[in-house]
Amino acid sequence: MNIEGLRYARAVSTTKSFSAAARAYGVTQPALSNGIARLEQELGVTLFERSPRGVRPTADGTQILPMIVQALDALDAVVAEARRLALPTPDTIRMGVSPLIGADLVARAFDAARNLDRPRDLVLREADLTHLREDLRAGLLDVLLVPAVQAMPTFRHRVIAREPVVVIDPADSRTEGPVELRAAADAAYILVPDSCGLTTFTTELFRSHDLALRTYPGEASNYRVLDEWARMGVGAALLPQSKITRDHGGSRPLVRAGDPVEIAYEAVWDNGTALAADLEDFVTALTQLSDEGTGD
Repeated sequence: MNIEGLRYARAVSTTKSFSAAARAYGVTQPALSNGIARLEQELGVTLFERSPRGVRPTADGTQILPMIVQALDALDAVVAEARRLALPTPDTIRMGVSPLIGADLVARAFDAARNLDRPRDLVLREADLTHLREDLRAGLLDVLLVPAVQAMPTFRHRVIAREPVVVIDPADSRTEGPVELRAAADAAYILVPDSCGLTTFTTELFRSHDLALRTYPGEASNYRVLDEWARMGVGAALLPQSKITRDHGGSRPLVRAGDPVEIAYEAVWDNGTALAADLEDFVTALTQLSDEGTGD
């Protein structure tokens, strides 16, 4: 079975786009589509269907794609372990961090690095998502902790933690309880430059639920200013719960059908380095520490 076809299928499943998956792998869209077609012919099932709303798995694809992901993860683990045995590994882990990542999660990352079989020092770099992704691709960083808002299908990734999202809308005084996502769509939202992942999250949240996103004509410089402006009544804002001002009285939990709306944070790393197996252990430990921290 063609491994590249499996990787292409995983990339399309992650990006929900044939063109985005092709760009990630540096191949033409016809080449990627042909690779998936050959895989489907081998398997005897169709994995994806296209519609005006994008690409989604078929009923068969829904069953098989998670198995493809597991198989590729196992293969990548074999390769990573072989590289660890064959190549010397550095004493540090260089970790890029989005501004949205909280100090508690960073502290857990330090604990995870110290508790590896071969303890590592953690070297941090906080920067915009674009710069972090570029540095990971260039080998200048080993792992990222970022909001799970944009797929990097040629890299390994795992969700580390989630946190609730709140609405700040002083103009809405109808209730003090949670606000349903559909009702929240009535407000005009202040956005920030798409550098930390918050604007991508907000835009995709509304789009994926077929809701129009009304926006304030101006723009805040970062999520801290976004909080201040929303408090002043300039417009509404969506923020992770940990990023609102502690004495904020105008924030309300955002829910959909009664369930909390959450933003996910993920680790992203390159499986093609000598550190890959250690990074796998590091991410596993960090996930466990995060689950303990949230009581999950």
